[in-house]
Amino acid sequence: MVTGTRFRRTALTGAVLATVLGGGAILAACGTGGQDGAAAGPARLSVADSYIPLPPAGGMAAGYLTVRNDGGQDQLVKVSSPSAESVTMHRSTPSSMEQVDSLDVPAHSALRFARGGTHLMIMGWQKAPALGDELELDLTFAKSGTISVKVPVKELTYRPGQS
Repeated sequence: MVTGTRFRRTALTGAVLATVLGGGAILAACGTGGQDGAAAGPARLSVADSYIPLPPAGGMAAGYLTVRNDGGQDQLVKVSSPSAESVTMHRSTPSSMEQVDSLDVPAHSALRFARGGTHLMIMGWQKAPALGDELELDLTFAKSGTISVKVPVKELTYRPGQS
């Protein structure tokens, strides 16, 4: 009987030890950023190359910019403007355009809004835009909060990085 009790106690101690060690290994794996290798820590976001091609009188406009991220992953969940009724995010494919509710901003990478791809649609301008005007856009991120940027209205044929 003493041998059976001692065996159960040893088996129970071994099971507890295995559980504790296994849990520690799981926690250690979680702390390394998970399977995708994404960097832990907050996103460090900045906006560059922003512009809006001059839209037709009273029309909707497209908006383009690059969100650079020198930190951890985030997600753009909303874009708005105090000078427009609505700003929506869209993704273009060769055959269609679809509105999206959010877009990933990968760690140590960038989210690019560009002609023929992901872009903003700006509708219901309070004042018709003119060449050289700036429109405030408020970009809201899941983790980083809201960043406000002034986006210049450029000529219809403008392309960043070209003279």
